[in-house]
Amino acid sequence: MATVICPGSFDPITKGHLDIITRASRLFDHVIALVAINANKKPSFTAEERAEMIRKATAHLPNVTADTYEGLLADYVREKGAVAIVKGLRAMSDFEYEFQMALTNKRLVPEAETIFLTTQAENMYLNSSLVKQVASFGGDISDFVPPEVLNDITERLYRRKKEKSQGEVAPR
Repeated sequence: MATVICPGSFDPITKGHLDIITRASRLFDHVIALVAINANKKPSFTAEERAEMIRKATAHLPNVTADTYEGLLADYVREKGAVAIVKGLRAMSDFEYEFQMALTNKRLVPEAETIFLTTQAENMYLNSSLVKQVASFGGDISDFVPPEVLNDITERLYRRKKEKSQGEVAPR
C-alpha cells in the first residue's frame, strides 16, 4: 500500500489545498494530510483544529487521513513508511523554495520522492493568508474554502477581529 504525505500549515485549509489532497488521493492508496507545526509561525487555529478542518473537508475521501507533527518532515515520512511527499505549486515563486526542500528531504530520507502537483488555474492566487485577511474583515470566503469548514473559519476570524476592535479604547 503506497502512503504519501501531503504536508502544510493548513491555517486554514483552502480549496487549493483540498484540490491537491483530492488529486493525490486518486493517485495513491493512502494520503496523510499533515499539519506541520512550525514554531516560527503564529497560527490562527491550533494544530488539532486544523487537522479537524481537514477531516471535515476530506470526509468524502476514504483514503485520506489528517495528522499533526512537530519535527522534521523526513522523520515523519520515515516513521509512516511513506513513498513520497506531495506538494502543491501555485507559481514559479513556490517552486524555488519547494525545490530546496525537496532536495533536503531527499538527502534526509532517500527512499521517499517529492512529487509536485500544480494547482488548478482557479486556485493559483489562493493562499491561507489571503483567506484569513478577507475573513477577518467579514468578507465572503465561500469561494476560497471548503463548505464544511466555512463557518468554523469565519466565526473564528471575524469574531476575533470584532471582539478585538470592541475591546479597544478610543484614543483621547
